[in-house]
Amino acid sequence: MNKIAHIPTPVYKRIIIIGAGFAGLKLAKSLFNSGYQVVIIDKNNYHQFQPLFYQVATAGLEPSAISFPLRILFQKQERFHFRIAKLLEIHPEKKEITTTIGELNYDYLVIAAGGTTNFFGNINIEKHAFTMKSVSDAILIRNTILENYEKALNHTNQEKMAAYLNMVIVGGGPTGVELAGALAEMKKNILPKDYPELDFNLMKIHLFEAAGNLLSGMSEKSGARALEYLHRLDVDVKLNTQVVDASKGEVLLKDGSVHRTHTLIWAAGVKANSMKGLPGSSIGYAGRLLVDEFNKVLGTSDLFAIGDICLMQNETTPKGHAQVAQVAIQQAKNLAKNLRNEKAGQSWQKFVYKDKGSLATVGHNLAVADLPGMHFNGFVAWVLWSAVHLMSIIGVKNRFFIMWDWIWNYFSYNQTLRLLIKPKIKKEQDDLNQLDKQ
Repeated sequence: MNKIAHIPTPVYKRIIIIGAGFAGLKLAKSLFNSGYQVVIIDKNNYHQFQPLFYQVATAGLEPSAISFPLRILFQKQERFHFRIAKLLEIHPEKKEITTTIGELNYDYLVIAAGGTTNFFGNINIEKHAFTMKSVSDAILIRNTILENYEKALNHTNQEKMAAYLNMVIVGGGPTGVELAGALAEMKKNILPKDYPELDFNLMKIHLFEAAGNLLSGMSEKSGARALEYLHRLDVDVKLNTQVVDASKGEVLLKDGSVHRTHTLIWAAGVKANSMKGLPGSSIGYAGRLLVDEFNKVLGTSDLFAIGDICLMQNETTPKGHAQVAQVAIQQAKNLAKNLRNEKAGQSWQKFVYKDKGSLATVGHNLAVADLPGMHFNGFVAWVLWSAVHLMSIIGVKNRFFIMWDWIWNYFSYNQTLRLLIKPKIKKEQDDLNQLDKQ
């Protein structure tokens, strides 16, 4: 495989960043004018704001509003290069990577590839469940939900109608809780107006959580309050409940009960994206890369990992840090500072996480907030959640569109993006698909 084209051999050191999520993008921006050549590799040409995927899935936001083209950020950075590619293998001994578009040497390699859905080895659930790890996933969920309502209109049998209307969400973390709340508000305020022929008393929104509380990364007060809010919105929440199998149209629980649904959304687990070429001693629980206090991957040289993919264990964090955006951003800033220190001949600083608090929303004026030394909920927490997320979005234009959509939805209770948009398959591709079936 050839070298990646049009990336000049630098007279200064080269840093390769794998992934342009919260960690990778923050690291890249923190290295502006650092004197390094920086190469960013990602499978997409845009950054995705993952905390708001659920709003795309429930027709509250346009997909473009939470996505930002990466090349715009690097237009004025001469030593920055971006390529759409996937990492195939790392060769630590040669300080080289192999990608889908070629090979490239590095002086420093930073893996910020994030995580993917963990189905815990259950092939049937993986086959039948929807995930929410990308904008594309969120659009697919939106399309599926709307398509199922259209299918429900074609049935007079109530049991079949209910299967298309019902939703099962697995996982009581922020993603599951926020999605359940958004769907419940759609059921109450929007869908009956779009589909007056359907009996929405048949529609049930189920949220199943294997642990004994919701929002396990937050305080017990926040978990209890979120549970109260979801009950208020008529969401069927079952704690200490495990989904063990799934088939087309059905979900099986560990207690033997069966729930009929054509919309199973899995938000129950995360595992690291796999990295070929690293020693087994560098890989920990759920495939996360073991790192030291400087985010250097154990057993390697000049190779670092930041964000969800890394596992930094010490006395204060024996199970590693939470896989949240703030950890990723702070690790990226610390590593960027250390790389600058390296260039200046200064000593490196250990990473110390500063917990700024956690937020989660359930619906209109319903949210919970855990800040250092304090907890609150309701409207004030909802306003804080909205402000923090709005300011975290990249791009003034995106912030404006999101703010406008939120204001419109807040007063009208009417998301206007309930569109069934599917990619069109070209005739040549369709013909090839037909030949494959023969």
